[in-house]
Amino acid sequence: MSVIIIVFLFRNTTLFDYKTIELLQLETIQMNNPYINSPSSLCTVAIEAALIAGKLLKEGFGTSFSISSKKERHDLVTEYDVRSEKTIISHITSVYPDHIFLAEESGTSGTADSSDSSVRWVIDPLDGTVNFAHGVPVFAVSIAAEVRGELTCGVIYHPLLDELFVAEKGKGAWLNGKQIHVSTTQTLSDSFLVTGFPYSVSSNPSDCIDHFYRFLKLGLPIRRLGSAALDLAYTAAGRFDGFWEVELSPWDVAAGVLLVEEAGGKVSQYSGDAYAISDRTIAATNGVIHEEIIEVLR
Repeated sequence: MSVIIIVFLFRNTTLFDYKTIELLQLETIQMNNPYINSPSSLCTVAIEAALIAGKLLKEGFGTSFSISSKKERHDLVTEYDVRSEKTIISHITSVYPDHIFLAEESGTSGTADSSDSSVRWVIDPLDGTVNFAHGVPVFAVSIAAEVRGELTCGVIYHPLLDELFVAEKGKGAWLNGKQIHVSTTQTLSDSFLVTGFPYSVSSNPSDCIDHFYRFLKLGLPIRRLGSAALDLAYTAAGRFDGFWEVELSPWDVAAGVLLVEEAGGKVSQYSGDAYAISDRTIAATNGVIHEEIIEVLR
């Protein structure tokens, strides 16, 4: 059972140090304890922003709101995507006014020639927009911080389940204060997989339909949640053994990639080469079954 308490968020503290630095304008939120051991200032601000945005999305879910399409007919954007993104960027800039942002709705912003331009925030304010728009309770906030091009912090928050996934470079991956690890499944034949499809799926980009068919022919259980951020978070937590997808954007995967790696998993391109968040293909697994999945995807 979750305990509802007033949230006092803190910066530059250690585990179980509840020194109050700031009381956010949140009424109450469900949480158990601090989320990671000695969180960095960047990670703490990411957690704060995710909780604020998550509260906004939770309040808006199931209500009436404006919806429009982007380039593809089913690639939707709601007013809550925009409001969530503005809320996140506003909170981060209140602490770090000179940082750079790469966000789904507003693109790149910030001052590239500032003294602190080595930090870039990669933000998906509402991953799972189509689900959100249709009343399907599977969506999340995803926030990552890069320092000089290296992912150093990743936060994914599922507001309806009050699940906060946090990873910090070199410090592991955590879910609501408890450290998480990828699964120990040893073979692809015993695996539980998750995937997604691009909005251009009808043109079969990167043979995505063919790859899905290959996994189906193996008789494997496969899920399609509609949120790449949660796909990766759940792989990090050992709920899924592996994930693959094509044509994702940096904001879809940045936080999740760090979660999987810090939970002991492996992330690569379909070729097996090292993965960067701008790459076209991604495979993320518990590490043990990685080569088997890559063989199917090659």
